[in-house]
Amino acid sequence: MDLVFGLLWLLTVFLEGIYCQGVYAPPTVRIMHSGQACNIEEERYTERVYTIREGETLELTCLVTGHPRPQIRWTKTAGSASDRFQDSSVFNETLRITKILRHQGGRYYCKAENGLGSPAIKSIRVDVYYLDDPVVTVHQSIGEAKEQFYYERTVFLRCVANSNPPVRYSWRRGREILSQGSDKGVEIYEPFFTQGETKILKLKNLRPQDYANYSCIASVRNVCGIPDKMVLFRLSNRTASPTIKLLVDDPIVVNPGQTVTLVCTTSGGEPAPALSWVRGTGALPEKSVLNVGTLTLPAVTSEDAGVYSCVANNNVGNPAKKSTTIIVRALKKGRFWITPDPYHNDDNIQIGREVKISCQVEATPPEELMFSWLKNGRALRSSERMVITQTDPDVSPGTTNLDIIDLKFTDFGTYTCMASLKGGGIPEISIDVNISSTTVPPNLTVPRGKSPLVAQEGETVELQCLVSGKPKPIILWSRADKEVPMPDGTMQMESYDGILRIVNVSREMTGSYRCQTSQYNGFNVKPREAIVELIVQYPPTVEPVFTEIRQGLSRNIVMNCRVLRAYPSRVLKYEWRLGSRLLTSSQFDSRDDTEYILRNLQRESYGEYTCDIINEAGAGRCSFLVTGKAYPPEFYYDTYNPLWQNRPRVYAYKLQWTQMNPNAVDRIIAYRLGIRQAGQQRWWEQEIPISGMIQKGELLTYNLTELIKPEAYEVRLTPITKFGEGDSTIRIVKYSGGRRTSAPTNPHLREFHCSFEEESICMFTQDKSDDFDWTRHNAATRQIMYTPNTGPSSDRTGSKQGFYMYIETSRPRREGEKARLLTPIFNVAPKNPYGATNSAYCFSFYYHMYGRHIGTLNAYLRLKGQTSLESPMWTLSGNQGERWWQARVNIHPTSSFQMMLEGIRGPGMEGDIAIDDVSIDEGECGDPPPNNLRSLAPPKGAHIWQLCVTLLLALFSHRR
Repeated sequence: MDLVFGLLWLLTVFLEGIYCQGVYAPPTVRIMHSGQACNIEEERYTERVYTIREGETLELTCLVTGHPRPQIRWTKTAGSASDRFQDSSVFNETLRITKILRHQGGRYYCKAENGLGSPAIKSIRVDVYYLDDPVVTVHQSIGEAKEQFYYERTVFLRCVANSNPPVRYSWRRGREILSQGSDKGVEIYEPFFTQGETKILKLKNLRPQDYANYSCIASVRNVCGIPDKMVLFRLSNRTASPTIKLLVDDPIVVNPGQTVTLVCTTSGGEPAPALSWVRGTGALPEKSVLNVGTLTLPAVTSEDAGVYSCVANNNVGNPAKKSTTIIVRALKKGRFWITPDPYHNDDNIQIGREVKISCQVEATPPEELMFSWLKNGRALRSSERMVITQTDPDVSPGTTNLDIIDLKFTDFGTYTCMASLKGGGIPEISIDVNISSTTVPPNLTVPRGKSPLVAQEGETVELQCLVSGKPKPIILWSRADKEVPMPDGTMQMESYDGILRIVNVSREMTGSYRCQTSQYNGFNVKPREAIVELIVQYPPTVEPVFTEIRQGLSRNIVMNCRVLRAYPSRVLKYEWRLGSRLLTSSQFDSRDDTEYILRNLQRESYGEYTCDIINEAGAGRCSFLVTGKAYPPEFYYDTYNPLWQNRPRVYAYKLQWTQMNPNAVDRIIAYRLGIRQAGQQRWWEQEIPISGMIQKGELLTYNLTELIKPEAYEVRLTPITKFGEGDSTIRIVKYSGGRRTSAPTNPHLREFHCSFEEESICMFTQDKSDDFDWTRHNAATRQIMYTPNTGPSSDRTGSKQGFYMYIETSRPRREGEKARLLTPIFNVAPKNPYGATNSAYCFSFYYHMYGRHIGTLNAYLRLKGQTSLESPMWTLSGNQGERWWQARVNIHPTSSFQMMLEGIRGPGMEGDIAIDDVSIDEGECGDPPPNNLRSLAPPKGAHIWQLCVTLLLALFSHRR
């Protein structure tokens, strides 16, 4: 008995899984190509390669199945982080790149996910083909043979062209095709290090006939329609590498604002060299004016300084290059410091001791820097007590020192350091240093109440250090507690008034800040420093910031708001509100979250609930939108929806959808259907009533009729509950029937199933060249009085209301006449170049062949463009009994195809042949099921639990 109940439990779980899942399915992905491809191949290891010519349009389409409709994302790898197409990922089915470039080749990934199972990912490698113009470079060598008195002159012609795929080279001299061994004086080879990408033509010991026109032809063998490209080089006894002259000084020293003209001319070379200018640090300045070999830089600034090179190239030998340096004269950053007598460890100035005043300036060029000293405005010369020295001008920045030995009262005064450049043209820099009895070293303190400094996030704060002394030095600010930059991004900030101002302070700026005296503009003594603590308060960070809760009436809701971080970390209180109405408030205990429960939800309870968690710095807010709105419906895309209708001007469409989380809110009582023709403004609306509860995964259908061919329509579906309207979903319905005279096409075959329940018969068509047509019917309406003892008494599931297709063999039909039914045309992937076909499908159908005059049923595979029928893929003749059987056939089409089912009338009227449930699935067929499984298939429209009851009864019967 345990075994029985175990089996029952497993069966229940299985059936419930089927019932709950319904048509929900994880995503599958397939990449289809369009656009202007040269070739599409299936390489080994199932790698797809899409070849395209540079400059053409790349178009890839990601075909997905799955329900709910998967979200699609295209990405690209095989490149740096910045090597992205269109600057970002593409979030739609089609990836389109116009005028594709070579660097945009690589592997492209299509990822689809709908929340069920793992995301589906497929990739395709895009190979961009191109061929650049070839370039010929010439190198000459002259070597002296030992013990002989002549020179051997050898010339190498090297041909290079960038290409994909690898290029193939050929050489011509005039009209003569050169090849290895065709001329003893010619040798053709590929250097090993070039891996076949270059072809060198070697002319040994030049002869008179070697002076000629040489052509290098680069070819990629017309792949992608890329034509061959050729370059011509004329070799003569005057062929020589380039030489140039630079008609400027080196270096060129100029003042800011001047115009600089660099002139470069060729002095030799055959063919005539081409001249160009380059800058050592990068591109030429935008204001540059280039005229052949003359480069003009108007109104130069310090940013224009650098090395400029003239390059001459004629593809013979190495390019010639000559350079000059532009130096823009400048003076900047004048600073000073005072050094008390270092021999007595003095920190201040004392009479009778030594004092040194140092002055530092950055100069360009440094060798032009000149210093002079003034005392109280009068020139000061070096003497025994006033010693003026200057550091080596090659040391940058330059420094001058004034040593006052045996300081006297008469030495007090203002000393001025004057810095200038030789030749003038640049304003002088003067620095005043006052030496007096009031000149004292600095002292650094933090004002009372300024540390710790408490601020709130977003405010402007000022950290302050008081500095005394004369003169006051520059204050340097830095982080004392960690090695992180200051607010301006540098590691150290200068302040002349001792204040560090931070605008829009953030929580990351909390910490210790060090202020210290610099030697600049003050005493050169041990730095004084102090620490300022900054505390940045910020309001609580909470979660969730926003949550939508959909719930039906009379149910309970629990809302929770949690603190992630805050400073001060001890929050003060929380407040729950509905709109502006206060619901509850309290102090926080030891917990870091608060909870609010809505019991027995009523209509007036719907709305936006907020929870504010408050500290000294402000409040963090959790928001909850409680609503009874139904979730949006999810359109079902994976069926073959466009319905074929025989009426010439209209078509129908079978709209299918499931409801997202139908049990989350009150019962859906209806759907509001809106439809409008694409491009129109007006919506036509109607209601679709719903009886009973909608189950999760239940497939709902509605037929849209009277749609005008070939117009597209925008369809909007909105669920309605007692609460009101829910969220809408919109999709586009497109007509894809094509002309009536040709078979309809399904462009993207993945799976195809048809049970002939709709009048459209899944876009099957009757063959125009047969003798009569197949008929759609069901057992409930078919008149069998004329042909008893033949044909089915129900469809293949046992339902008398279910439809099937059959051939009526009553008069006027004659023996041997044929009726042919054609599936839509399906596109498949191309053939694998390595021999194995890429497209394997399982074609299956159910057949009923009952009657003593049964003829023959054939199944044919017809490829695109095929006019005559070959042998059938499957055939069966004669009476098979009053039951449905299943046939399965593996097919391997190599191009677009359709299946044909042919019924041939037998010798009498008791020969009706029927078919039902035709399907084509990707992949090989599995083992066919036993034909007696028909009894387990529920009638169409029957509840799934009827199957459950049948199986349970069978199990109990077996146990007894």
